[in-house]
Amino acid sequence: MSDLKTYRMYIGGEFTDPSGGEWLDSFNPYTGQPWARIPRGTAEDVARAVDAAHTAFTEGPWPKLNPSQRGALLRALGDLIAEHAQDLAEVEVRDNGKLLAEMGAQLSYVPQWYYYYGGLADKIEGAVIPTDKAQVFNFTRHEPLGVVAAITPWNSPLLLTAWKLAPALAAGNTVILKPSEFTSASALEFVKLVERAGFPPGVVNVVTGFGQEVGEPLVSHPKVRKVAFTGGEMSGQRVYETAAKGLKKVSLELGGKSPNIVFDDANLDNAVKGAISGIFAATGQTCIAGSRLLVQESIHDEFAARLVDFAKTARMGDPMSPQTQVGPITTRPQYEKVLGFLEMAKGEGAKAVLGGGKAQRPECGEGWFVEPTVFTGVDNKMRIAQEEVFGPVLSIIPFRDEEDAVRIGNDVLYGLAAGVWTQNMRRAITMAERLQAGTVWVNMYRAVSYTSPFGGYKRSGLGRENGQDAIYDYLQTKSVWINLAEEIPNPFVLG
Repeated sequence: MSDLKTYRMYIGGEFTDPSGGEWLDSFNPYTGQPWARIPRGTAEDVARAVDAAHTAFTEGPWPKLNPSQRGALLRALGDLIAEHAQDLAEVEVRDNGKLLAEMGAQLSYVPQWYYYYGGLADKIEGAVIPTDKAQVFNFTRHEPLGVVAAITPWNSPLLLTAWKLAPALAAGNTVILKPSEFTSASALEFVKLVERAGFPPGVVNVVTGFGQEVGEPLVSHPKVRKVAFTGGEMSGQRVYETAAKGLKKVSLELGGKSPNIVFDDANLDNAVKGAISGIFAATGQTCIAGSRLLVQESIHDEFAARLVDFAKTARMGDPMSPQTQVGPITTRPQYEKVLGFLEMAKGEGAKAVLGGGKAQRPECGEGWFVEPTVFTGVDNKMRIAQEEVFGPVLSIIPFRDEEDAVRIGNDVLYGLAAGVWTQNMRRAITMAERLQAGTVWVNMYRAVSYTSPFGGYKRSGLGRENGQDAIYDYLQTKSVWINLAEEIPNPFVLG
């Protein structure tokens, strides 16, 4: 135990031990062994963090900063992240087992969120309203909400932190970050850079631990005015229900069962690459995974064969190695869940034409690896086609024509993303209009940007992250009325 790196929470500008004096082991998915100790927070720690964030919002230097000064701090933080991107990426790989190539690319991209919202901070403008009242001047101003709770998952911790933290701070709020108990180390490393960038104490706090012990008290705390959550559907529903009791603003980015649709006129080489990228590049551990591959009947067999041949070339192993292309599952419970889905799919009648079980390659060692799996013979009503697996598992579903593709594509509870592969422009636009998804990619997959809004339809969530619109989810609008008349009329005389 003494060899494990031990972290402390960050509350009110200080690194501190958990009030209960307990820590959690954080496991390396590649070895299956613990590598760090994470503070096991309590409701008492949450209360301290909320008090610190509320004090920082109402007193001290933070509320006195003008928007341009807040923007300068965000840009300074972006510079520090860029400087330490490789170190932060390596921490995330040890914590969540995703490829260093992927985490390195993410961390190199993350500074752009802080630059973008740093630049947007002093461009939040109200409006002068031409009302129907004579001799009255009416204008609006946008003001921060107060204390924001940002709850992030284990698959892309610091990227999804940036999606919440950057607009929240640009708007003038203070934040309590609650990372996944499985991947808290990178947040506790990251917050050192927040401190170095010059943010006042209490503006950003990190409390770690389990959902019931930390997340629930945080969401329910009366001084928390906004909850930004990314995670599973059931957890998101509990967050929504808890936050509703306090009438808090909520944004939720939840699960997905995204259709990746290939028409017979598509560039098949590109579509194969897009399908592989959509499900195996992140070991399927992404909410936007193209886990349902809809292929037009006329090319189904040929396309499935080409895809399987390509997927067979995937190299598994140490996620720190630049040669590795598919890494392990991040957590032991998720690993067991994915294996359970594989057996369930076979029981439903789906045929595993690739993979279908745990990876037992020597290069995978004792890690939590699942073979890249492709199922054919899948009906969209099967559980494997309806439920989010969150692993390297692809279901191929045939369709007849556009109407059939739309019907199947929309026939799930989720609506986070969709892909369309076609060279027909009319079809591309029509499909983009008819698919019930917050993001539709045409002849590409898995592209996101700080400039473009992201979020879900149906049970995939509420609200949008990224882009200019996202900052307004961290603001409230005030209407100001000024009477310009020299005399107020007698209130007892009408007309």
